Amino acid sequence: MSQSSNAKRVQKGILAIDQQLFDFIENEVLPKVGIDSDGYWSGFEKVIKEFTPRNKALLATRAKIQGQIDQWHLQHPAKNGDIDYPVYKAFLQEIGYLLPEGEAFSVSTENVDDEIALIAGPQLVVPVRNARYALNANNARWGSLYDALYGTNVISDENGQEAKGGYNPTRGAAVVAYAKNFLDENFALASGLYSDVTGFKVIDGKLEIAQGDSSTQLKNTAQFVGFVGEVGNPSAVLLKNNNLHAEIQIDGNHPIGKDDPAHIKDVLLESALTAIQDCEDSIAAVDAEEKVEAYRNWFGLMNGDLQETFEKGGKTRTRKQNPDREYTTPEGDRLTLPGRSLLLLRNVGHLMQNPSILVDLGNGQEEIFEGLMDGLITPLLSLNDLNGKTELSNSRKGSMYIVKPKMHGPEEVKMANDLFNASEDLLGLERYTIKIGIMDEERRMTVNLKEAIRQAKERVIFINTGFLDRTGDEMHTSMNAGPFVRKGEMKSQTWQPAYEQWNVDIGLETGLQGHAQIGKGMWAKPDEMQEMMDTKIAHPQAGANTAWVPSPTGATLHSMHYHQVNVAEIQDSLKSRERASLDDILTIPLAKNTNWTEEEKQQEIDNNAQGILGYVVRWVNQGVGCSKVPDINDVGLMEDRATLRISSQHIANWLHHNVVSEQQVMDAMKRMAKIVDEQNAGDADYQPMATDFDNSYAFKAACDLVFKGREQPSGYTEPLLHQARLDLKASMTC
Repeated sequence: MSQSSNAKRVQKGILAIDQQLFDFIENEVLPKVGIDSDGYWSGFEKVIKEFTPRNKALLATRAKIQGQIDQWHLQHPAKNGDIDYPVYKAFLQEIGYLLPEGEAFSVSTENVDDEIALIAGPQLVVPVRNARYALNANNARWGSLYDALYGTNVISDENGQEAKGGYNPTRGAAVVAYAKNFLDENFALASGLYSDVTGFKVIDGKLEIAQGDSSTQLKNTAQFVGFVGEVGNPSAVLLKNNNLHAEIQIDGNHPIGKDDPAHIKDVLLESALTAIQDCEDSIAAVDAEEKVEAYRNWFGLMNGDLQETFEKGGKTRTRKQNPDREYTTPEGDRLTLPGRSLLLLRNVGHLMQNPSILVDLGNGQEEIFEGLMDGLITPLLSLNDLNGKTELSNSRKGSMYIVKPKMHGPEEVKMANDLFNASEDLLGLERYTIKIGIMDEERRMTVNLKEAIRQAKERVIFINTGFLDRTGDEMHTSMNAGPFVRKGEMKSQTWQPAYEQWNVDIGLETGLQGHAQIGKGMWAKPDEMQEMMDTKIAHPQAGANTAWVPSPTGATLHSMHYHQVNVAEIQDSLKSRERASLDDILTIPLAKNTNWTEEEKQQEIDNNAQGILGYVVRWVNQGVGCSKVPDINDVGLMEDRATLRISSQHIANWLHHNVVSEQQVMDAMKRMAKIVDEQNAGDADYQPMATDFDNSYAFKAACDLVFKGREQPSGYTEPLLHQARLDLKASMTC
């Protein structure tokens, strides 16, 4: 039991609720959503009594299966990085790891917002515990293309286009040229180019585009869907392509617009159609104090009244949720478009427990399973939105979207589905109001994905591949099989492309098109936007109607890919292809030989150790669950617990198979800790590790993740991280 179990508590039946959490729900939430306190807590208690034993049984099954796999690999050692795959596959079927596949079916999810069911576009993921970031994500539905281009390396610094200092007109001209080329490619004119345009008018419901003394129209006139201002002098022109909007903003008095032949000051792109507010991998929430911060922000988002005041540029600023956007249609009617991203909420998975509530089922108090707590509290926080009582609504279809991570196959999805049934009953919601997003990030989920979707076929709105967590589980599951290839080679291994294709294939087979998102993972280099533009178009081309981005700017840039690629057409073309190979997915990424040079091994350890330490030190000491961590080459990488999992499991694997020694790894950890300290020297709140290794909670936690990595359930990092932060917080109150 954690140190914070000694907090002041309120007893409700078998529940001992931390006073901070109880006061938040009792005084801020229940009166505002109109739910009776006694009824809520008694129903809460009933659900916890029923689901806690089920949760424990599922975790016991995980441990049993892992133990069987560990033993099998010891009895069937790999030869030159290979194993007897027919025998291995038969064994996985025998122990219930690989389940039989049932008959064909299609999902029947209803009341799904268009942003999920029908429109392809970027998905932003953000830590909900940070109110400013949460608001930025909610407001990232529309983004300035000019700003996104000017502030990133999509526009090079060559030929006098540097972004340093004040505004650079040469760089600005390159931005405008890039944006107009985008318009030419996706909203083509019947004649000429956007660089020739000198004005816009709406005449008899049609968009007339002046080009000096002549005029033209859009090549596809149906792309003109609205405007702002007067027909003869609009201040904005709204265009639509592949169900995504772009708004040409016009202002002759604007510093940019005044020098443009058509007075175009900017091009706004519909960017982050959806955003996941995260309670899991990108936040640190180890106790009631931190959970309440996350819950309170979500409650504010769902009521439309979340605000955050902060200092920027010597001025006090207040950020709040954007209103919807109003236009006039070509026919003269009113058109309202959402001003905010449609929000999903990622709850915690089945593993973790949290001291916010202690539960006594007859064998003494134990911490509540955090996923159960999230599943009962977060829908409560969403009630006003679900019941249409907020001015700034989230779901226009009256649905709540919960992303459920780190589930291991159909039985675990069934428990999540049943929990949502119970939560709906507790809150008086219609069945299937709560929708589920299934993260395909564990190996046992991947190989049983069709049957997992079947368990939630009335509420599934999302399946998503997560390469980093999936690789972490790949390594932990087969830890005893042998040493793995170097981390940088993982994406070129047989299993990885098969896994990515399999997810799309199964999603299309089960009828997700038109009901749900088929998603792809995060772009982890927020400063390398040109590289993202060159490579991330592969996600929509693969049939994914959403993919994760780390920032509003990333969302704006990635949205251009969905103008270039019609994902619905891609999905239609993929339905007839042969499904990806299960045998390929089961192929373990073992090294064919381990004759790496000492320099190569040292480089691998150093890179992993540096990434682990750079993330853990902020997580443990500052409670920062997602941050841009400089790698060993000072390239900023957006890190969360998924990247930590793969790095720690990789070193643990090499240690286990004597590729490297414990002393080598510890020496690397200490050397890299000094580098991480230097990289964070400009942070006034940073607490160095290298000045006192023995008393640094962060350094000890980072080392434990490596040296105790094989012992961790599924290789997860949460248990060790949570305990380290709880211990640190307890030491600060002594």
